[in-house]
Amino acid sequence: MAYQSITDQQLRLYMTDLKNHSQCTSAARAGFSERTARRFDADPTPPSQRKIVHGRTVSDPLEGYWENDILPVLENDNALQAVTLLRYLQGLHPLAFPDDRIRRTLERRVRQWRALKGPERDIIFRQTPEPGYMAQSDFTQAAELEVTISGAPFPHLLYHFAMVYSRWEHVGVVLGGESFTALAENLQHALWSLGGVPQNHRTDSLSAAFRNLTRDECEDITKRYEAFVGHYGMDASRNNRGEAHENGAVESQNRHLKKAIAQALILRGSRDFASVAEYRRFIDILVARRNRQRTQAVEVEQMYLKPLPPRRTTDYTEVIVPVTRMGGFRVKSIFYSAPSQLIGQRLRIHLYDDRLDAFLGSTLVATHPRGRGRNDGHRVHVINYHHVIHALKRKPQALWSSIYRDSLFPRTEYAQAWEVLQHSLPRRDACRRMVALLFIAHDQACEAELAHLLADDLGSGLIPDPKSLAAQITPKHTALPKDVVVSHPSLDSFDALLEARA
Repeated sequence: MAYQSITDQQLRLYMTDLKNHSQCTSAARAGFSERTARRFDADPTPPSQRKIVHGRTVSDPLEGYWENDILPVLENDNALQAVTLLRYLQGLHPLAFPDDRIRRTLERRVRQWRALKGPERDIIFRQTPEPGYMAQSDFTQAAELEVTISGAPFPHLLYHFAMVYSRWEHVGVVLGGESFTALAENLQHALWSLGGVPQNHRTDSLSAAFRNLTRDECEDITKRYEAFVGHYGMDASRNNRGEAHENGAVESQNRHLKKAIAQALILRGSRDFASVAEYRRFIDILVARRNRQRTQAVEVEQMYLKPLPPRRTTDYTEVIVPVTRMGGFRVKSIFYSAPSQLIGQRLRIHLYDDRLDAFLGSTLVATHPRGRGRNDGHRVHVINYHHVIHALKRKPQALWSSIYRDSLFPRTEYAQAWEVLQHSLPRRDACRRMVALLFIAHDQACEAELAHLLADDLGSGLIPDPKSLAAQITPKHTALPKDVVVSHPSLDSFDALLEARA
């Protein structure tokens, strides 16, 4: 018990017990420490008659320096930290402040000054959510989930859409960065999954979507986003830069979502998925399970949502590219293959987050998974071997030094077969065999089956032979019956069916 809180009654009890007991025992019976007892032995004045003196017990180490040196610069810019002010003092008075001994005192003094005389601070006004009024979107990093695809690291973002009132959510896996395409595509999926349109859609500043863009490109994306929300009849709003709490409904759910995904991955027993599609199904099932817990609130909210428009709107970036003599086209420094018949034509490309569709007029002529640039300076090629196999069959030796040779193989088994062929056979024979294998996969539509056969041969230490492999996958010819008898039912049977129905 503190020395100042001792009562007169405790002191009288202590003094009485002291006649028959030791100092330690008497103090314990009175309810205070032996140290306090020694103080009363030295000065037996009752506590009620003591005058409590408030004030410093040591001299102020900042006396004279606070008013003259620190306060002027702090009032000029209150963002200065205490440690910066300490270094400033040490520069002015190196002998008075040779070390950081007064750092805690200075931090306490600055904190007290800000509380009493500092500038006004922003206040967060909590809002009562209105059903059907606001939805919020955000992108969040997913590296902490440590997800892999076929054993390879899978860097990606999660697009998170949340209704403020019901907390209904939609989650999309984003392969690239924060972009208008990723936002528009996933937001459109969310609205159609929800079955209605909120009055207001809020995002953060979307600074990442505008990074490295020219002013004209930024204005173009802004106009496209305004057209997008206008198509759905929503009001678009953005929270102020650095004020994440203004997008708080989805920001807070980001943490809960990633925690739920991490827990589900633990229960699954593995963080590795065979494909991106399998990982997306995993996310969709988890989110659907979370939304089932919000059914009642969603039913209330859906009564206030605006109806969806008759059709969807553009949620991709469109570019026009020519098909070159190299049998492909280039989009954002990535080379994509195209059917050779399209050389010299100009294609209209619909660029999504995870794929691109190529159109000649209104006809879809090619679809590719979207390629991403590498940080090591190597060019990236996205090649569909079906587009080039006929030209390659006429020029098999072109395979050896082709710049997109390693991107040509549709499966890892084909790449492994090429490694064996180029080390085991002369260049001419290796190219011919590899091209023959690709042509078999194309001509007989047996890419997966041939890959399994290649794996068996490679596992047995055999050099892949196209003729023997083709013989194993060629379908057996079966003889058709010469005479086929077809019996026609009588018309009376139909009358019987109609009578039975009547």
